[in-house]
Amino acid sequence: MPVVIVDMWEGRTIEQKKLLVEGITATFTKIGVPAEAVHIILNDIPKHNWVTGGKLSSESKTA
Repeated sequence: MPVVIVDMWEGRTIEQKKLLVEGITATFTKIGVPAEAVHIILNDIPKHNWVTGGKLSSESKTA
């Protein structure tokens, strides 16, 4: 039973999340894992809680 944890910035739509988890699940089924055995946890993290190089991602011009 694989468990996939995806940490990402918040802001994606339900449709985008559906596409993401469908793709992850499909990849596991290609190697013989039954779809119902794939568990995926999506963590939507606010940009002000994600820090790179000592700077909040919410304050970055490239974020």
